[in-house]
Amino acid sequence: MRPLSLVQIRHVSPVAYRTAPPAVSRVYRALESEFGLLAPPIALHAPSPDVLAASWVMLREAMIAPGSVGLAAKEAVAVAVSEHNSCPFCITVHSAMLNSLTVHGASDPAPAIADHQAARDWARANTARPGVSGRTDGPGPDHRPELVAVAVLLHYLNRMAQIFLGPVPLPRGIPHQSLRVVMPVLSWLRRSAGPAASPPGRSVGLLPAARVPSDLAWTAGGPSHLAEAFGRAAAVIDTAGERSVPAPVRALVRATLREWDGRPPGISRAWVEPLLREVPSECRAHTRLALLVALAPYQVDGQMVADVRAADAADSRLIDLVAWASMAAAREAGAWMAAE
Repeated sequence: MRPLSLVQIRHVSPVAYRTAPPAVSRVYRALESEFGLLAPPIALHAPSPDVLAASWVMLREAMIAPGSVGLAAKEAVAVAVSEHNSCPFCITVHSAMLNSLTVHGASDPAPAIADHQAARDWARANTARPGVSGRTDGPGPDHRPELVAVAVLLHYLNRMAQIFLGPVPLPRGIPHQSLRVVMPVLSWLRRSAGPAASPPGRSVGLLPAARVPSDLAWTAGGPSHLAEAFGRAAAVIDTAGERSVPAPVRALVRATLREWDGRPPGISRAWVEPLLREVPSECRAHTRLALLVALAPYQVDGQMVADVRAADAADSRLIDLVAWASMAAAREAGAWMAAE
């Protein structure tokens, strides 16, 4: 399955399993061992090894580490967030896994929150800023952090997948009908890995210690491994932004997200152009891409990526930029979902 995973990556050169440097190889091995396969949404980060580790730590501690929330409920939240973000790759993968779990049963012991439909309804109703749409109470305070963690992870991965992967988990040129064969295999690999030997917090040592920022305060009400994982991952991705995203770009994206209501801006990109006047001309390609990744990743096209690559040719810098913008939006959305 490794070649199938890596060949799907676009805009950057995938890092081969056999020749991966130690920092990348360590994550690849953990991903296959605990997730069941070399998942493309994580493997695509390999040109930037510290961001790769951050993406894996969030996935591992949110989706794999056992807790009071069942895997089916987590997958239901993943589907709902992916639908909200119009990410066809993630919808396909997580819908197949959810269907597989409801047929075969989750491998974790009976959790306190097992109702996947209730979790999905809660996620659907709470993807916009409070006051924009009706909200549901959903899980209680003891369980909400685990589901918010999944939502933040998916807000992040949806954006990365929409830029660096195709619409379905297949290489280009392979008929979509092949999904009927591929998806049951991928779901079986994931179920077979299971959380049985996956104690919480195992992965956090891959990242340096960091304080939990205020917009991730929702982690304080949940298991300690979530605060460790998301606090450390946020710090790593912030550092990636500082080294690869010009400061005026970061400032404008943050300001725009503070005004964002969580809803897609529509099919037109006209909303972006007036904002570009607020940054120096040499930053405009980076700004356009970062704003679209954060608010409307479905609007990104190859020319926008090429415009950024013309100024910053390194694969690692492109991964850093998209990861930073994706995480900024995910953190904003997560704070809404955690609101009482």
